[in-house]
Amino acid sequence: MKDNQGSFSRRSFLKVTGGLALMAGIHIPKPVQARSTGMLATLIDLSLCDGCPDLDIPACVKACRAKNMAGIPDPVDPMPALLPRGVREDWSKKKDVTDRLTPYNWIFLQKAEVEKDGDTKTLFIPRRCMHCDNPACATICPFSANHKHTTGAVIIDKDLCFGGAKCRTVCPWNIPQRQSGVGIYLDILPELAGNGVMFKCDLCQDRILNGETPACIEACPRGAMRIGRRNEMYEEAEARAKEINGFVYGKNENGGTSTFYISPVSFETIDAAIHANPGKPHLKPVKRALAKTDGTGKSVLLSPAIGLVAGIAAAAGTLMKKRIVRVEEERKNGRS
Repeated sequence: MKDNQGSFSRRSFLKVTGGLALMAGIHIPKPVQARSTGMLATLIDLSLCDGCPDLDIPACVKACRAKNMAGIPDPVDPMPALLPRGVREDWSKKKDVTDRLTPYNWIFLQKAEVEKDGDTKTLFIPRRCMHCDNPACATICPFSANHKHTTGAVIIDKDLCFGGAKCRTVCPWNIPQRQSGVGIYLDILPELAGNGVMFKCDLCQDRILNGETPACIEACPRGAMRIGRRNEMYEEAEARAKEINGFVYGKNENGGTSTFYISPVSFETIDAAIHANPGKPHLKPVKRALAKTDGTGKSVLLSPAIGLVAGIAAAAGTLMKKRIVRVEEERKNGRS
């Protein structure tokens, strides 16, 4: 996002000011119809996942980290003093953590010991973003940095995100994770607006657009994860669950998602057996967050942020003008 002089690029400037311009008018994005046939969805069969017992790190986790971790920048040192909150989240020295979601770890495996037919059964549950059909995280983002794409992926644009964490607040599973000390806020109002960037699974959108399979799915040695047209994955999830007298999670949760889990035991049983903590989501049934605030209610939710928009846009413009002046001076002096 930054050029070799430390200023953010023209591309980033245009993206962030474009997002701010939308928000200045309290832009309400129309929900993408995730139930259309063009959308993709993933199917995760817990009866097939064995946790990769022969590997130090499960294959899906390792593949995801290999693809994505290098693209997450290290934070500035020292980080700006944030006023008035002073809250920072820094995972840059804990990049090796793989047993929960972090800005550097977008998928992990939860383990559950459950009873079935009088026997103890161990289940492994790959957890990452659910890619909801009509995501509240995208609805509430003050800077339009979060979108549901036509592929089905819900993606946070790191060039627009200020790290305010509203997306995590409204996510029923608290999926997005913050890395402070990175992102566009450092170039605009580092002490007053922003706190880093929120990171999460993007469903390997770049691979999907190239006709490839997401890294985690491609790497799974047991074929426990699949991706395909949403309606086909939905039908397959129902059929597989019926075949094993099992259960499906993700059909109705949060208003519907593009991720379907299949389990031989109920998800209430699994949820009772897992340790849901920060970065380790639950598996409870949930209603859609912000179901009644997709229209004008959004302006109420965003009211604390709206007051910042004009000031941030002005600051971004001033910063870009200074950059242009500097470049012109360098050219005149024969240094560019």
